[in-house]
Amino acid sequence: MSLVRFLLSQTLPFLAMDNFFSDYLSDDFDSSPYRPHRRFLQDHDLDFAHERVYLLPYRWLVEAADEADRREGVLYTVTCNSDSDSEILLHLRKEEERHKIGVSGRQYALVPEGFWLRTLKRYNDSNNGVKDVGSLSNAEDFLLELFPLQVKIFVSWETTSLEAKISQKENVADFYEKACDIFNSSYNPMHIWDFSGQTTQFFLNDKSRLPLDSSGQSVKEVTLELQVHGLPDSMRGNGGNEMILDRSQMECSRSGSVTMNGSTDNVPPCITANYFRGSSYRAIRSLGLTGLQNLGNTCFMNSAIQCLAHTPKLVDFFLGDYHKEINYENPLGMNGELALAFGDLLRKLWVPRAMPIAPRTFKTKLANFAPQFSGYSQHDSQELLAFLLDGLHEDLNRVKRKPYHEVKDADGRPDEEVAEEYWRNHLARNDSIVVDLCQGQFRSTLVCPICKKVSITFDPFMYLSLPLPSTTIRTMTLTVISTDGITLPSTLTVTVPKCGTLKDLIGALSTSCSLREDETLLLAEIYRNKILRVFENPSDSLGDIRDQDKVVAYRMPKDTETTPLVVFVHERSVENFGKESLFGIPLVTRLSNISCGYDVQREFMKIINPFLMRAKDVSDDYENNEGISKRPSEDDELGDTTNSCAIGNDADSIVGTDDGIHLSTDFEFYLHGMENAKLILDKPLTVTTLTRKGPEIVVVWSDKMLKMYNTSLLDSLPEVFKSQLFTKRIQESVSIYKCLEAFLKEEPLGPEDMWYCPTCKKPQQATKKLDLWRLPEVLVVHLKRFSYSRYLKNKLETFVDFPINNLDLSTYVAYGNSQSTNRYVLYAISCHYGGLGGGHYTAFVRYGDDKWYDFDDSRVEAVNEDTIKTPAAYVLFYRKV
Repeated sequence: MSLVRFLLSQTLPFLAMDNFFSDYLSDDFDSSPYRPHRRFLQDHDLDFAHERVYLLPYRWLVEAADEADRREGVLYTVTCNSDSDSEILLHLRKEEERHKIGVSGRQYALVPEGFWLRTLKRYNDSNNGVKDVGSLSNAEDFLLELFPLQVKIFVSWETTSLEAKISQKENVADFYEKACDIFNSSYNPMHIWDFSGQTTQFFLNDKSRLPLDSSGQSVKEVTLELQVHGLPDSMRGNGGNEMILDRSQMECSRSGSVTMNGSTDNVPPCITANYFRGSSYRAIRSLGLTGLQNLGNTCFMNSAIQCLAHTPKLVDFFLGDYHKEINYENPLGMNGELALAFGDLLRKLWVPRAMPIAPRTFKTKLANFAPQFSGYSQHDSQELLAFLLDGLHEDLNRVKRKPYHEVKDADGRPDEEVAEEYWRNHLARNDSIVVDLCQGQFRSTLVCPICKKVSITFDPFMYLSLPLPSTTIRTMTLTVISTDGITLPSTLTVTVPKCGTLKDLIGALSTSCSLREDETLLLAEIYRNKILRVFENPSDSLGDIRDQDKVVAYRMPKDTETTPLVVFVHERSVENFGKESLFGIPLVTRLSNISCGYDVQREFMKIINPFLMRAKDVSDDYENNEGISKRPSEDDELGDTTNSCAIGNDADSIVGTDDGIHLSTDFEFYLHGMENAKLILDKPLTVTTLTRKGPEIVVVWSDKMLKMYNTSLLDSLPEVFKSQLFTKRIQESVSIYKCLEAFLKEEPLGPEDMWYCPTCKKPQQATKKLDLWRLPEVLVVHLKRFSYSRYLKNKLETFVDFPINNLDLSTYVAYGNSQSTNRYVLYAISCHYGGLGGGHYTAFVRYGDDKWYDFDDSRVEAVNEDTIKTPAAYVLFYRKV
């Protein structure tokens, strides 16, 4: 008979009971039903004290159990001594000579809930390819049924045996009849192997541990409220037809409800025989396909949990004896509470049930230790995942006392030797299921730019945070204005590192505008037609420049860098001088020798010259307005002498001529900050007029000058980056391998991340190169879609093309270990839809080898594999082949 048929026909889950000894230990347990008190931490027999127990056919256990599930058990012979139709009395006698008992159909095994769920999951994994449901439901198949049952347990201290009593009046009639079928006295004695460790509690603890009644006498029996998996019903005559589960079939009648230790929270809904007759195959096959209720913006949490809850070996671990590995002494841990809460939630997700779970207890525990996740605001699923993995690791760290290991320099030793030393030191302090599955190792290489000192370290990692190409670069648009008196302004768009510095921007602009060796660029931010700030430090971060800022790059001679900077601000001529009438982009120049107002006038006329309109346009305009037709030459305007004051002495004679338009006489210059003092061109400028950075000059334009110059060129100043909010952008696409290459490429450290060079004895801006050295069994890949800076928050909708069945990282691993494969298959995706500060999280999960399901909070539905690749993919989960 196949394993599938054997499971369905012979599995007899039974006695799903809460702690046999829970009443005895009530004073030693805190408010959490899953956390043992510290005084019992050394008593490993109490590890399953909080778990329900299942009774399975021993023959099936031998055939189906994994080697990791093998454990020592206690054998009992069970006989039914009931003489009454209203009561079943069971006698459990411990057998010392276990080897004399053969394997028979009347042998059963008592196992913890985790073992039962793990076995069902293993059955699911091995049979997920079966698609013909009807063929499994025929006349020879039997199906499972669940029903509640109350049992009273007491110890016979004279015979050192257990007695169990099942009363008809304390149970639903149908359920009592099924219990009678299980323990019918007409059968031969039943043998039960206890692998749960539960029954031994009655003998390991003496009578002084028993609860006392009001008279001070030991209580002789304990009432247990059980969830029983009982006798299977025959499927004869069913025909193999599936039945659809109706909500009414999932609801228990009031008379059939049973509490577990006074609570109904952990009791699965009663399921009628009609449901199981039609769809037990579906019920077993749907293990793990349980949704999580949204408690209010908790979709981020649900998405991350579903991905972890379908990580194969992590599931097996939490369905197993994980309580034994909880580290209650770790000061970096959470007293085991996070691991217990997560383990309890994971088990609920894998119990054969159809109703979505409300993860309130887990959320409460999470908020206690991570207040950032309290409340009901939306959060980042990757941030939750990082905290959860780290918290689980510390709660489950097998290292009780962390040794100190001094980091040794490589000193020319082979990388393999140094890497192994780093990994041994890491495992000496960190050893958990999380480390076993999720942690890998980087090789980090730092090179000093001064002395070329090379430092190599090997650091552990939990996940890879890969930048998208759109997040590693930034597009910036600036206006370049020359001070040579010839070139008109130009708008340039350059690409720079997103985390780059002003030096990177100046370098990109210099290349784009073909900057000469004797020239330099001065960058300034313009706000309301004035210079708000000048960018002078090349190491300043580009993050300080926002997308909506307006930035100008002034192209200036390099040999004047030490001379004062003169800024010309433009203002329209108005009747009332203080009225706000600024316009255009400020112009700048440097003056090495300012003697009088004519020096200022001469420089302004030079840099404004490119904006002068064509002679025909000017003459036509002035013929209509003033009858002037001749454009003055530059010599007429400025003269050919270097003595500015001499020009001023002859100015009066020039102004009187009819044959020149003397533009200088139509501009007025005022010193800003000096009570708007007007510059007298032929009078020397006093020392107090100038500052170290030079004066800011307000140039007042008359209407005539506004018509002679093309001021529209001065008014055109684009933003650094104009977001296309209302236009459809072309869908960006990039391979995950390109993202990995961007992550691993060599790059200089930022000014805030300087490396202390042991040779130079001071911090240096070294170059850093990462390489993959050791890959984990479970590879978590975080796609950095969200970017934050001082002013900016952004989400990238870039489509990342990632392999589903063959992620091959062989070419990216620096250490060639032939014994380990570097190929992965995808098994889960955490997705984010929408924008920043909101949106919605879901998860795609691989179920078996070829099925995918969409977990959208409470809703779980099958999807095609070709639909799981979307721009919403945020965190990818891969397992090693």
